[in-house]
Amino acid sequence: MALGSSNIPWIFKYRPRTLSDYIDQEEAKNKLIEWIKRFPNTEYKAALLYGPPGTGKTTLVECLARDLGYEVVEMNASDFRRMQDIERIAIASADKAGLFGRRRLILLDEVDGINAKADLGGLEAVLRLIEITRVPVIMTANDPWSPNLRPLRNVSLAIEVKKLSEGNVVKLLKKICLSEKIECDDEALKEIARRSEGDLRSAINDLESVARGVKKISLDYVREILGYRDRERNPFETLGRIFSARSARAAKAAAGSSQLDNEMLMQWINENIPAQMQDPEDLWRAYEALSRADVYMGRIVKTGNWDLLSYAIDLMSAGVAMAKKSTERRWVSYRFPEKIRLMMRTKEARGVRDDIARLIASHDKISTSTAKNHVIPYLMIIFRNNPTEAAKIALGMKMSDTMIEYLAGPRAKEVISIVKELEKKIPSRESVEKKQVEAKTEAKKPEQQPKTRKEEKPGKGVGLDRFIK
Repeated sequence: MALGSSNIPWIFKYRPRTLSDYIDQEEAKNKLIEWIKRFPNTEYKAALLYGPPGTGKTTLVECLARDLGYEVVEMNASDFRRMQDIERIAIASADKAGLFGRRRLILLDEVDGINAKADLGGLEAVLRLIEITRVPVIMTANDPWSPNLRPLRNVSLAIEVKKLSEGNVVKLLKKICLSEKIECDDEALKEIARRSEGDLRSAINDLESVARGVKKISLDYVREILGYRDRERNPFETLGRIFSARSARAAKAAAGSSQLDNEMLMQWINENIPAQMQDPEDLWRAYEALSRADVYMGRIVKTGNWDLLSYAIDLMSAGVAMAKKSTERRWVSYRFPEKIRLMMRTKEARGVRDDIARLIASHDKISTSTAKNHVIPYLMIIFRNNPTEAAKIALGMKMSDTMIEYLAGPRAKEVISIVKELEKKIPSRESVEKKQVEAKTEAKKPEQQPKTRKEEKPGKGVGLDRFIK
């Protein structure tokens, strides 16, 4: 462990410097070492290290480079979002030696941050880099199964960096306490390790925050000081922590570390309050807090005042958690929000409705919002009660069969049938155009002029002319 200034955060102060310092992960270390020693005589020119945050993926590459004498050219997620950045830095380094002739490797950190649509050309540039490189390319990712990474998975050696066991986390925390001359109970270290869930970075940060200003750490002190993990949690974990929170601070921390956005979190809480709270008064208080949060969210949308967001989050998390006065603890199976499930099922129908609204808006010169709210409801009444008139409207607006099915519902086949009959009676476009061309041609022909006097034969004149020789 490298010691330095007391002002250096412990996560950097106790960062492993060599592979021998790097605890656990023997399988990942061995695979990576074997691959890089055989390079370029390997099946893959790139390796993909994947695993949860805080397991030391980037640190493993740095230790490997230091032990084997490689110079690291590192790019993180913000650096390789654009094609020109990768070409300027990584591809330019792919066939050159480092300073003083040192071997070089390229590290692309957090490649799952690439967005195939937003970061146009970034993914293609990474693939081109792997294709032409003459030096090892190592990538790291938290979620290797992201659809964006499929092309990279196909051309890389995948190496898993697993969560650290609780025992290994405790072992490292003990070494840090010894170096910092801090007395810490074993149970307190186990509690910190348990809360970290294999995230060593979080465990070290927690130990530093707990040890600040004290020389002795007990289990009760850890439980008093530490809130919930500042890391993303799935919806079920988030709800469990909000509903079981004993303080407003813990509930707010649980909401802040959720994978869900605020709107979606509100839907999850709304769906599961009745399952979690049985007492009518608890239920009333929880929904009162949630309804106030919804009011604030509505005002944010209407006014654009994002300062109100903190009030909404406080009410939907701490407000709901503190609504429960009974101390009864019960296991609950949380459910996916029915509103979201219904919206997913009706997504296609809503898409058709939006298409109809745009069609009406273009014909009537109104907004799509007006078309949705004030025109489509009346059209649905017409289409479901008067198929003949509905067919005329559909034909006049050139509606697709899908649009007719949305508006007519159970009478859609009847309306579509009438539309087809009407189409047969209407002249085809080709015949109409042909008649128009013929009419124009006829109009352009010179009119027959009466014969002049010179052209008239003698004796064939009219009036007095017939008598003049």
